[in-house]
Amino acid sequence: MSSAATLVAESKGVLDGLRVLEIGHYVAAPFCARLLGDLGADVIKVEPPTGDPVRHWGAQVDGQSIWWSMHGRNKRCITINLKSPEGRALLLRLVAKCDVVIENFRPGQIDKWGLGPDVLRAVKPDLVIVHISGYGQSGPYRDRPAFGVIGEAMGGLRHLTDHPPGTSQLPPVRVGVSIGDSIAGLYAAFGAMAVLWSRDRVGTDRVGLTVDVALTESILSMMEGMLPEYGALGRVKQPTGGRIATAAPSNLYPTADGHWILIAANSDPLFAKLSNLIGRPDLTGQMDFIDNPSRVANVDTLDQIIGDWTRRACLVDLLVALNSANIPCSKVYTAADCAEDPQYRHRGMVREVADPNLGAVLQAGIVPHIPELPGQVRWSGPVIGYHNQEILVDLLELDNAQIESLREQRAI
Repeated sequence: MSSAATLVAESKGVLDGLRVLEIGHYVAAPFCARLLGDLGADVIKVEPPTGDPVRHWGAQVDGQSIWWSMHGRNKRCITINLKSPEGRALLLRLVAKCDVVIENFRPGQIDKWGLGPDVLRAVKPDLVIVHISGYGQSGPYRDRPAFGVIGEAMGGLRHLTDHPPGTSQLPPVRVGVSIGDSIAGLYAAFGAMAVLWSRDRVGTDRVGLTVDVALTESILSMMEGMLPEYGALGRVKQPTGGRIATAAPSNLYPTADGHWILIAANSDPLFAKLSNLIGRPDLTGQMDFIDNPSRVANVDTLDQIIGDWTRRACLVDLLVALNSANIPCSKVYTAADCAEDPQYRHRGMVREVADPNLGAVLQAGIVPHIPELPGQVRWSGPVIGYHNQEILVDLLELDNAQIESLREQRAI
């Protein structure tokens, strides 16, 4: 067996050996922890005895959330009542065994419980603490409540997820998923790994570092040229519907059988290919379409020409023609399309996961893909408190009398 094959066979993933304590709820912190767990980290999720609220979100089967099967996967779940002194003492025993703590309560909430950074680092001096909150741990808005949608609105995204000004009276639409929470979770995971690298590069005696991620800032950082253009030109970036404001043609076009096809032919060579394909090779020589800035300036006319062509053919024929010409294109995928797509299936991005409560569940695969040390879906989201006994006995070495005492004190 090759060395690479041996690594794959023996490792749970590239983060095997890292232990993460998650005391978050809802989406951002749990999403961050799930990413780390997918890559092999031992994630211990602390929940109140009633469980994370997300356990009750979305479609249910016999009272079990289908989304939770993926949202809570690769985590060992333990119930701890952080409002009780015995529960907080138990949490500190767990902290001493962990490399990272991830939380997404309002700033100051864990301090009110007596679990502030100074307390946590008293038991684990080099602990990495990851805070995720609406506005960050400082500033005039730090104490305001927020969810991911607030980050999307304040970060500028909700303004841009709309049709061009004057074309619709409906409010700007939501992306369709909790994108504000998920992007913050991604930044938090990246930040955790960055400070772990710094801590371990310098040495284990270094004081633990802190990651402070705000939902609002996470979205704002994704807004490309929005701020630079405003600062330099006073220009407020406006929504463009399905188009890209800086490149053309790139839009969704109607098909003869009632679908939409996305065509992105916004480089000069691609535009030349598209012009030939639609029977209009003359377009590349016209000054209105001679280069990308010209095409952007005349995008209404250009989209009308392309749309007139797509309306005369069905989706399948258009996809065949465009792919044959090596022009980037796609249908607008639904859940069914994603589930059946051979590319997703080939790379394990759509996979069936055995869930003891739900049976076989389709889940998204693991990103990033690391061929030499791939992560695994080791188990689906467990029921509340599933790993209580395992963690209390194997990791914290409590005996049955101590565990029973915690139950009587309603600490677990």
